Amino acid sequence: MGALDYLSNFCTLTSTRSRRKPMQTVEIKVKMDCDGCERRVKNAVTSLKGVKTVEVNRKQSRVVVSGYVDGNKVLKRVKSTGKRAEFWPYIPQHLVHYPYVSGVYDKKAPAGYVRNVVQAFPPANAPQDNIISLFSDDNVNACSIM
Repeated sequence: MGALDYLSNFCTLTSTRSRRKPMQTVEIKVKMDCDGCERRVKNAVTSLKGVKTVEVNRKQSRVVVSGYVDGNKVLKRVKSTGKRAEFWPYIPQHLVHYPYVSGVYDKKAPAGYVRNVVQAFPPANAPQDNIISLFSDDNVNACSIM
């Protein structure tokens, strides 16, 4: 039976059909000054294959695209309109533990948003944190020698 299985691998037809892209939401920051800019960006993105919804917020300079699309293709299409665009770099302020650390707070951010920094502080279980907490006044079992 092993020989038949081995030979059957050569006889099977492999399909070159591409898999469907997963449903995702892409957020892009685009500077839009007027209704014409807004309309141009919206029409460019709407014509992409797989796009389900497009939301344009000129006040926040934000475009949200949902559908079976690739984020890089959406960004490239927005840039083809002549606008300067980048992926949305901001997250809501209440999701960040320390929103006023240098590098997180941005004056250009919309109200209630801060820059998305991966991690401003080392994790709590880092070795340096454990050593520092040994000699802390808050830790009652810190040093029994004294």
